[in-house]
Amino acid sequence: MNIIDDTQRKALRTSGLLYLLMALSAPIGLLYVPSTLIVPGDAAATAEHIRASEWLFRIGMGSELFHQAIAVFLVLALYRLFKPVNEDHAKLLVVLGALVSVPIMFLNVVNEIAALLLIGGANVLSGFEQAQRESLALLFLRMHGQGINVASIFWGLWLFPFGMLIIRSGFIPRILGYLLFAAGFGYLTSASTTFLAPQYSDLVDQGALVLEMGELPIVFWMAYKGLRPG
Repeated sequence: MNIIDDTQRKALRTSGLLYLLMALSAPIGLLYVPSTLIVPGDAAATAEHIRASEWLFRIGMGSELFHQAIAVFLVLALYRLFKPVNEDHAKLLVVLGALVSVPIMFLNVVNEIAALLLIGGANVLSGFEQAQRESLALLFLRMHGQGINVASIFWGLWLFPFGMLIIRSGFIPRILGYLLFAAGFGYLTSASTTFLAPQYSDLVDQGALVLEMGELPIVFWMAYKGLRPG
């Protein structure tokens, strides 16, 4: 394996810790909270769940903002790590990994805030019946889900320059780069199916999820490097 300098070694440790932190926090807002509180197609039940567990809903929003903020610092650390490998690919990693997807996700949280305001029955919404507010809240939550699908296109795209940099680096096992290609393809396939052929999205998502798991080995490898003393 190629020898890395002190700057790259420090960037590798930072990347590992940030990647692990992002991987641990992201599922809270992206998976756990929606599956716990949102009842697909039932606005009243969804509103009742959120009213009963508003704290959990807010934690979910905070989780999304937190892990996307972490993503900014992660890609900057990865840029420092991979710049000597290929500067053009490292710049592309930054653009696809943060400059596009992070603003989408931050703005997307506004849909959740709107849903919470509607469910809470703010005074400015007194002209709407409760059932109307709850239906609108569910609409905003569905828009939030679609916003995640848009962002996931870039979650897939950034893995291709990332994978290429790993393969060319000489200090990270090449197989991890090829697994990132598979994960990127999984994200893109899932997002494309959602927009172009939604009737098949449930079926395609099952296979895409298997491919997306290809991102986990590099998370664990970098986390090990980041947590290892010395």
